[in-house]
Amino acid sequence: MKTTATFRRRQRGSVSIIVAVSLIALLGILGLAVDSGLGYMIKARLDAATDGAVIAAGEAVTRGANQTEQTNNAQQAATAFFAANYPAGFLGSSVTAGTPSIVFNGGTVTIGMNAQASVPVSFTKVLGFKVLNVSASSQAIRKTLDMAFVIDTTGSLNSSGVPAAVRSNAVAFLNNFDVTNDRVALMHFAYGTVVDVPFNGDARGFDRTTMTADINKYTFNGSTNSAEAIWNARNQLNTVITQPSSLRVIVFFSDGAPNSFSSFFTTNQSGCNNTAGTIASPDSPGTMSGLYNMNALNQTLGSPCFQSNVTKLVTAMPKWYNAHNVNEQTFPIWPVSAPRAVPNGTITYVNVNRASRNLLEAMASAARDEGTYVFTLGYGPELVQPAGPDNELGQDLLKCMANTADSLSRCYNPKQPVGVYCYAATPADLKPCFSQLASQILRISK
Repeated sequence: MKTTATFRRRQRGSVSIIVAVSLIALLGILGLAVDSGLGYMIKARLDAATDGAVIAAGEAVTRGANQTEQTNNAQQAATAFFAANYPAGFLGSSVTAGTPSIVFNGGTVTIGMNAQASVPVSFTKVLGFKVLNVSASSQAIRKTLDMAFVIDTTGSLNSSGVPAAVRSNAVAFLNNFDVTNDRVALMHFAYGTVVDVPFNGDARGFDRTTMTADINKYTFNGSTNSAEAIWNARNQLNTVITQPSSLRVIVFFSDGAPNSFSSFFTTNQSGCNNTAGTIASPDSPGTMSGLYNMNALNQTLGSPCFQSNVTKLVTAMPKWYNAHNVNEQTFPIWPVSAPRAVPNGTITYVNVNRASRNLLEAMASAARDEGTYVFTLGYGPELVQPAGPDNELGQDLLKCMANTADSLSRCYNPKQPVGVYCYAATPADLKPCFSQLASQILRISK
């Protein structure tokens, strides 16, 4: 009996040891589960904070007149964004964020950031662990950018408060881009297009000071020859620059649909047949005028190559847009059946307006075929009111230019770059619209 009792006591002792060991193991497993979950949450927050920090730095690196200023701005933005998105003591952790690295290399800016967080463990102490260490590393590469910035300065914008709002917000828009690495060309248009500041060949950077001065001198008058503006934007991107950046953009601001276009026209004055000019149509059926200088904002070609009633001078439109090369046959004017019928070369209100709109859409589509994003900003009530010979909405043309998903079904092409259209109903709406376009461009540049 004594032997049996001793055996039972020993058996109970063994069970106690097994239970104790099992309890320690269970606590370890529970600790791993709890502390691993804690580590996962800290890791996720740390990754998000460093990712956001390098993106913020990518936007801030555009600010500054030289690389030293740009580096400081980028690092400050990254540090501030990280601190805002990883609160001190998050889940009991302590964090150390490294100084963001900013590397400029041939127009590309590479931004990197590392961070580490430590948190005391709870249950896994029984396994000998005291601290859980988590790290994160993020990198963003800001692409090189070539941008043609096109501003409508036609007479319909010359109303109270609008010119000042256009000038100030266009200048603010340029402040979002890197003067040492981004390439920007500036132009404005009415009857013709003036390239204020062209691209400087393949040299990186742009002269924001000169552009600001030019914009602040803009006057607003004349008719809407949008196609000529887009032609110049494409020409700057395709011929002035021989080594394109990885991101190419046209930003186009206007308050209405085009009603004018340029070409070499057949005239009844022999001295005018070798001069390209612009025919301008009124906003409603009436007398068309021309020819205007296609390289100036609001300037006629003078006698005998200008008539207030251009049908007394021009006898027919060319079959192809040829304003810069009389033999060019890229964009048809007539005969055209779609999207707007231009059945012949007769100078009529309907034909001139339809040809103007067809050329604008065709040139924007050609730019997108070349891999260029088109961003459009439309201003004012005229854009959302039916107008022209076909009672079209001006904003539909701007959406078609940008290739937005909500554009007309005949326009949207998902195989081409999809841009952004923003509508500003009032002068106060110009600021958020310009900001939206800048934000979207900077987003796709990463």
